[in-house]
Amino acid sequence: MARPPVPGSVVVPNWHESAEGKEYLACILRKNRRRVFGLLERPVLPPPVSIDTASYKIFVSGKRGVGKTALVAKLAGLEVPVVHHETTGIQTTVVFWPAKLQASSRVVMFRFEFWDCGESALKKFDHMLPACMENTDAFLFLFSFTDRASFEDLPGQLARIAGEAPGVVRMVIGSKFDQYMHTDVPERDLTAFRQAWELPLLRVKSVPGRRLADGRTLDGRAGLADVAHILNGLAEQLWHQDQVAAGLLPNPPESAPE
Repeated sequence: MARPPVPGSVVVPNWHESAEGKEYLACILRKNRRRVFGLLERPVLPPPVSIDTASYKIFVSGKRGVGKTALVAKLAGLEVPVVHHETTGIQTTVVFWPAKLQASSRVVMFRFEFWDCGESALKKFDHMLPACMENTDAFLFLFSFTDRASFEDLPGQLARIAGEAPGVVRMVIGSKFDQYMHTDVPERDLTAFRQAWELPLLRVKSVPGRRLADGRTLDGRAGLADVAHILNGLAEQLWHQDQVAAGLLPNPPESAPE
């Protein structure tokens, strides 16, 4: 696969905070609440606005209990489950995210279709993993800062995926980053991992999202700000990979993990 681009080199990092960016974000919000989209739905933009949509399938991988379902819920602006229940089958969630390209100043609507499957279901039913991996554009590998074993499991997961889907974007996300007092993964181990694998490694908190004045409804705009670094990172990696695949960008040789 293509070497990951330098963060901020493909999409404008803080564009969503600009006046122009907020106009586009309005199509995925309704009165500061996140809109929920089905598989066949899409945001409606004002008539004069023309925007291309880039669609991608993303498989969320990781050991049981690391927060896969919670991460997807945060990305979609949904309530994060308070009590952990393993996903019983395959759960798909659609998230739209507008981003502005650095090179052309063009705005693209990214459509991310997240596939989440429980570890037990993957082991019990042989058809689950092939279904999740079929035509997948990216893999999100999760580990928990409070579970050392989930971090140590990453190289094995990455090695398997590299063999089965060598041209697919790979990103690593550490969940429960807010629980730093109980972390089992020190910073030196993260540095060594990044140097060995040369992959993006992002962090996400597990605290519940901020709420509107009624105290019950999730604040959609604040929730987007909390996960913008992940959505921008995905957009950047996937768009760069497409440009390399189309021959529009050179593909430098990839370094082998140590």
